[in-house]
Amino acid sequence: MKNWDKVFGFILLAVLIFGAPFVLPTNMHYIRLLIGLAMGYILSRSYTGFAGSVNRAYNTGSTKLMRTLMFMFTITAIANVAFLFSAKNITDYDLWINPINLGLLLGGLLFGFGMSFSSCCATGTLTDLVTDLPRAGITLIFFCLGVFLGFPVQATQSWVKNSWFTSSTGSKFSNGVYMPDWFKWDGLNGYLGAIVLTAIFAGIGIYLSYLYEKKRRNESTYSGVLSEKIQDKPLSESSISDFSLNSPTTYDIMFKRPLTLKQGAIGLSLLFVLLMGLTKSGWGASTPYGFWFGKVLTSVGVSAESLANFTGQPSAVFAGPWLANGVTVQNFGILLGTLIFFTTAGLMSETIHSVPSLTVKSSLLYCIGGFSMGFGTRLSNGCNVGALYSPIATFSLSGWIFLIVLVLGGIFGNMVAKRVYGN
Repeated sequence: MKNWDKVFGFILLAVLIFGAPFVLPTNMHYIRLLIGLAMGYILSRSYTGFAGSVNRAYNTGSTKLMRTLMFMFTITAIANVAFLFSAKNITDYDLWINPINLGLLLGGLLFGFGMSFSSCCATGTLTDLVTDLPRAGITLIFFCLGVFLGFPVQATQSWVKNSWFTSSTGSKFSNGVYMPDWFKWDGLNGYLGAIVLTAIFAGIGIYLSYLYEKKRRNESTYSGVLSEKIQDKPLSESSISDFSLNSPTTYDIMFKRPLTLKQGAIGLSLLFVLLMGLTKSGWGASTPYGFWFGKVLTSVGVSAESLANFTGQPSAVFAGPWLANGVTVQNFGILLGTLIFFTTAGLMSETIHSVPSLTVKSSLLYCIGGFSMGFGTRLSNGCNVGALYSPIATFSLSGWIFLIVLVLGGIFGNMVAKRVYGN
């Protein structure tokens, strides 16, 4: 069947939309599934990934993704003020005001180092299970192991739990710094000052990105990113003048043509705000990976109680059903949303055939990359969404500090990977 993948993609989407409510335990789980599906679809169709912000810049000289992320962080933070400003009790929201400590610094370095080896992050591992199963599969296994072994450190060590700096609102969460606390005099309960400061930080990131890309271009070491060139290619006049609802060209525009990075950023921002409004929490991804590893251990006879004693996590997360955890359902949604894009776009066959073969060297790097990222998330209390995007979008200073050490770790990791591969 010529279009089997397209048919499969639409059938899968219909089954998930109409069948999931009968399988998932609550309506909120169903909402998380739908948001996850949309996240996976947008991430894959816009060829966006948090890890790419550093890896693309180092390997190709292009900083367009990094600049786009700065834009996304800023508009998401501004939109979230609609909830936070009018909140009767700020603690009604599960804000990601992470502590600022040695754990944040080491965790960010480890995470950046690992994502350079595996070419993905926590959410990127899920999307890459569709596009490069061998690499993402190895990465995911060791990512889960890293999170699991990091749980006891996260639960017991003061250098991970306590914060060097805190603010009045931050003390109500994880003792981090909530930037609106610095600007209570601004007439908008601190949010005007926090928005301005967020925009300044993002502006600095954009400025430094332009300087770096300019340097690479001047040194003739800039190669650019193929997907970015395709995304920026405008529609031809003929495709518009010959528009017909049932034409192949129209189908490609509706279901195959890549979204631009900015379109992807706007879409993800809207989903983040929707998630905040409906769940009163930001976007997290990595914690359930440790639960998954524990569940595998229970399947071979390890008791949930012993796992709880080791990790400091509730025994229910290991003994309960797989779909009981809302973030797990959301993560599965990201994976399935990616699959839906590549199948409905008719790209599944060429994607599978373009997967590079594993070697001993590459497999070892993916093992190290996955474990480094997983363990790093426990030290920094999150991944690229839980320690970077969500904190920045909810005005936590920790997110910007994580960004700095993440970039440093990514640069060092890419330098090491380059020497290992002999490039």
